[in-house]
Amino acid sequence: MNDQRWTLPNLLSAFRLASAPVLLLLALQGHREAFLWLLVVAFFTDAIDGAIARLAGTTSRFGAKLDSWADVTIYAVIAAALPLLWPEIVRDEWPAVLALVASFTLPALVGLVRFRRFTSFHTWAVKLAVVASAVGLFVLLLDIAAWPFRIAAALAVIAGLEEIAISLVLREERSDVGGLLQVLREQRQDRAQQAAGREDGGR
Repeated sequence: MNDQRWTLPNLLSAFRLASAPVLLLLALQGHREAFLWLLVVAFFTDAIDGAIARLAGTTSRFGAKLDSWADVTIYAVIAAALPLLWPEIVRDEWPAVLALVASFTLPALVGLVRFRRFTSFHTWAVKLAVVASAVGLFVLLLDIAAWPFRIAAALAVIAGLEEIAISLVLREERSDVGGLLQVLREQRQDRAQQAAGREDGGR
């Protein structure tokens, strides 16, 4: 991995982190439209920062951590802002809202307890859930339809459960994990190599 810190992808993650208090201020002041536009930009940076880092060969542990901090902060702000700006939607869709919030906060807390830091697994399931949640949230808040948000919440719960399982299975924290099956497969390969090494050593 590249050790450069303030690359374009990391600057995008830093922008997302810095936008969180602005979003909260907009929510406290009741500015729905401005909140939505800034949230669109924040989600857009989340969608492209990782892709840019991989294409440019500038992925780094620092970048993965910064991205995770930005994600946790943005989702916390969204959880606080929705009841302030759209209380009627939260009241009508509270099971999906609660499931979505829990799916992003509980895995982070489990990782924090287990590894003393926020995890940055960036699994494929989480990436799918983030895209679905962004689309579903905007469709919901623009009063178009509720079902995409409900589907997104279900996907987010599945992704969150996988992240919790990965935290419990891993012996030490890692960044950019494809998924639980990949982790289990790698651990089986490690055990097989260790067993083969012990056999060679015993000859």
